[in-house]
Amino acid sequence: MPYINLQITKGASREQKKTIVEQMTNTLVDVLGKKPEHIHIVIDEVDEDNWGFNGMLTSDYRGE
Repeated sequence: MPYINLQITKGASREQKKTIVEQMTNTLVDVLGKKPEHIHIVIDEVDEDNWGFNGMLTSDYRGE
């Protein structure tokens, strides 16, 4: 049972998330030969104040 936990900052649309799930599923089917019904994908949206990189918060980097 493949399981993918994807963490992104908030703001992706439902359609974008749908595309992500479809494409990740297709990749696991194509590359590893997994059955789609066995693939689980969780998208965690993280607030930009709770995501940091390069010594700063994402919200500061984006000027929000």
